[in-house]
Amino acid sequence: MASLAWAAKPDPVTKPAKPVSSSADIIKNSPDSDWRELDPENTLVMTLPQGQVLIELAPRFAPRHAANIRQLARNGYFDGLAVLRVQDNFVAQWGDPDADDKAKARPIGSASSQLPAEFSVALQGLPLQRLADVDGWAPLTGFVDGMPVAADPKTKQAWLAHCYGMVGAGRSDAVDSSNGTELYAVIGHAPRGLDLNITVVGRVIKGIELLSSLPRGGPNMGFYEQAGQRLPISTVRLLADLPLAERSPLQLLRTDSQTWTQLLDARRKRGGWYVRSPRHIDICSANVPTRPGSKASKL
Repeated sequence: MASLAWAAKPDPVTKPAKPVSSSADIIKNSPDSDWRELDPENTLVMTLPQGQVLIELAPRFAPRHAANIRQLARNGYFDGLAVLRVQDNFVAQWGDPDADDKAKARPIGSASSQLPAEFSVALQGLPLQRLADVDGWAPLTGFVDGMPVAADPKTKQAWLAHCYGMVGAGRSDAVDSSNGTELYAVIGHAPRGLDLNITVVGRVIKGIELLSSLPRGGPNMGFYEQAGQRLPISTVRLLADLPLAERSPLQLLRTDSQTWTQLLDARRKRGGWYVRSPRHIDICSANVPTRPGSKASKL
């Protein structure tokens, strides 16, 4: 019988040689210049019965969709619609339950009914803060404007990755069938297989727990089977269109800052409670921190 002694060998302890500052300490000691305010013209405020969900749009990656979603919000298109689908470990999706019925579908007003797919952008000139860590889904990864980005130098293309909290524009079989009227947020393990197959329009920066904690839908991809199961959406507004007193003073850590670089390194080289330091991160586990801003900093 072959010896199994090799199987009993424990993993070597790979703690950092010297203590690494904790993520909390790095954030606490970060200079104000390493943080940025929300862009009111590219921040959606979706009000649900349980609270507000803030979504930062990504016009650098999906300019046509971002512009259309802004117009839809200003038209009041989403007001009174609903969360239609919550699929476990996948997405929460919202839109018009009657979208497929031309007689009942909600008019989109001055917004565009059809847009080109915006799956990727040119890598050249993109201010990508690169990660040295290996990614199984793309040759190159990093962050741009706080968004997780994957890229391929051979094709010279870059795209937003389907990480937790990212928001995409639902489409049918035709690649150009999304226009922003139907949106979803990733609420489970990153479905990176969707990368380059759907236009990603932004990310949830506050309130993702309001979507991820919703009751799961039925066996048909998580769609609710009864209208009464759907969660109503009170309003969706652009932050720019809200009175100053109602705007969130939330700030986001800049991913082109020294604090972000330090934070990534601390997440690679875990100390303290950790017995074995992973020495590795990926774009979907490196979440960008937020913090409350001051009322005076509102734009």
